[in-house]
Amino acid sequence: MDEIAVLEIGREAVFVILKTAGPIMAVGMLVGLIIALFQALTTIQEMTLTFVPKILVIFIAMILFLPFMMATVVEFGRSLFDRIVALG
Repeated sequence: MDEIAVLEIGREAVFVILKTAGPIMAVGMLVGLIIALFQALTTIQEMTLTFVPKILVIFIAMILFLPFMMATVVEFGRSLFDRIVALG
């Protein structure tokens, strides 16, 4: 295996990480932004108001996006195994 193949695998791994974590991060950021706007408009500065809704929404998003995330990781794993078989 040459250096170009290793760099290609590393690039694909980073892309898979971003692809699987992106939707969850986006949902968390959106909910955080909405809560921050609500707190700024109402001057309510309760700390639990920021964490509890974010945790609940992120858990729901994980349940919804889990099939997509698993399919992405499994496909990446299969491509790695195919490369290993091709080398042998």
